[in-house]
Order: sequence, then structure tokens, then C-alpha cells
Amino acid sequence: MSLLVLEHPKIRLPRELRTKYIRRVGDKINLTIPFQGKPRPVATWYKDGQPIDPKVVNVRNSNVDSILFIRSAEREHSGKYELVLQIENMEDRATIEIRIVEKPGPPVNMRVVDVWGFNAALEWESPRDDGNCEITGYTIQKADMKTKEWFTVYEHNRRTHCTATDLIMGNEYMFRVYSENFCGLSEEPRMCKNTAVIAKTGLVQKQHSYREKEITCVPKFTQPLVDRSVVAGYSTAISCAVRGFPKPKITWMKNRMIIGEDPKYLMQNNQGVLTLNIRKPSTFDGGKYSCMAVNELGKDEVECTLNVRIPTAPSKE
Repeated sequence: MSLLVLEHPKIRLPRELRTKYIRRVGDKINLTIPFQGKPRPVATWYKDGQPIDPKVVNVRNSNVDSILFIRSAEREHSGKYELVLQIENMEDRATIEIRIVEKPGPPVNMRVVDVWGFNAALEWESPRDDGNCEITGYTIQKADMKTKEWFTVYEHNRRTHCTATDLIMGNEYMFRVYSENFCGLSEEPRMCKNTAVIAKTGLVQKQHSYREKEITCVPKFTQPLVDRSVVAGYSTAISCAVRGFPKPKITWMKNRMIIGEDPKYLMQNNQGVLTLNIRKPSTFDGGKYSCMAVNELGKDEVECTLNVRIPTAPSKE
């Protein structure tokens, strides 16, 4: 004999569980899912299509809710959890995607790929272990071989290459890189396989370095433009770095329009490090800025957004 269903089963999934639920390794997970239905519904949990193992995940059901509890989250707890609520042949379902993350491993195969002037081009590869979530960037550091003191060159660098600039003539540099995700920087960095020697002018090394550089290559930006937010009336600058041979022609654009001989802008090219200085910008000067490098072999382009905001007046006491 079937029961008289007074109220259909209905899961009230909390808003914060409707998108991916991300927690760190070691966190406690305690999810309360309210529901309704009369007579009391039967609540059953599944993980990736299989019934939940009560030895791994604790579940407690009452008349009005179901609680899923994990004392100390591990990456293996990641997956799609489905709550099925049943009264007789009526049911409701809700899915929660849980992802357990931790800090990533270090990047791999970091190396110096080119040295010219006072610059060194660096490349590396993504870490083998991303910590179970997206790699958001890299922190690159340099150290003079004499002092062995580390200084940060770039933070939150999104590409797997960059150019270290303003290196000192006659010095030898080593480099290291950390990967970064939602949980922070990797515990350990990846040391660079080789060093960069910034040759003194007039020495034999310069001749050798010049011959190496003459190998033709398509333009490639080794450091992108980065989005900026500045206050109107205060001069600012955006910069990037490019390499290529023959030496590429550089074009700066604002909202896809080429920037001409406007006195508001000063364009500089210091051995491949490109800078666009913007004198006292107004809100009109905000927009998308791009830089294009072209030679006979091809072209490359980078873009960023400049947001110019009105300075806020100090509040009166």
C-alpha cells in the first residue's frame, strides 16, 4: 500500500553550494542541505555516481535536512556529490561539485634562453602538480652570484616566460621561479639550470653574444602588458618586453587606433624593453592599449586595459 504524499520532496540547496565548492587540504567540511517533504523523504548521497562510502564521508539525515561531514579533507574527496531525495516514486536531486586543493609543485625546466644588453630572457614549464586547481601565475626572483641575495623581478606573471631587465654590467645572475594557485605560492621554487653573465662592453664575450643574437627569429613578447588602474592627473607608464631579429618595428595603439605624434605620449625602446609614458591622463585616456612588434618573419601583439579614475575627495570630519 502506497503512502499518501502530503508534500513533494524538494531540496533547498544553499546558494554557496550552487557553484564549485573549493576547500583546502586539511579543512573540515560540514554541509547542511535543507529539504522538505511529507512523509519524511529518504535521503541518499552519491559521489561520482557511486553510493558514498560511510568510512570516508559521514552523512546524518533528519526530518528536515541532510548533513555531509568530512573531518579533514583530502584531494581524493574531490568530485561530484549528488543528493537524491525520495518519497515513494517521487524524487528531487541536487548536485554539489567539491574540489579540494593545495599549493602547487614548483615549475619545471627553468632556463636562461637569451642574454643581451642588460637583459636576460627566461623560460620555464608549468608544474607537474597544479595542486588540483588552476595555476594563476608565477613569481620570478634574481640573485647576484656574489651576494646570493634574492630579489623579486615579477609577481603574478601569467606567462611561462619573462625578461629580467636592469641587470648590472659585469655581474652574473641566477634565477628561480615559484608557481602560484588559489592556495598561494609553491613551497619550493625551481632553480634556473644556467646563469646569465652580463658582459662588460669591449670584451670578447660581447662579440660572441652579438653573433648568437643575429639568428633570425619572429618577434615574441617576453613580458606582456599588465592591466593598470591610475588616478587622473598623475603621469603613468605601461611597459612590455620583446625580442626578435631583424629588429622589429614597434607600433603602439589605443582602442585599435595608432598613437601618432601626440605630445601626451612618449614612446621608449631600451634594448627591447618598450615603455609608453602617458602624461597626466584624464578619464578620456582610459581604454585598451596594445603594442605590436613586426618584422619580415611575422608579428606579435600584447594588450592591456588602462582604467583612469577620478581622485576621491577626502571625507570631512
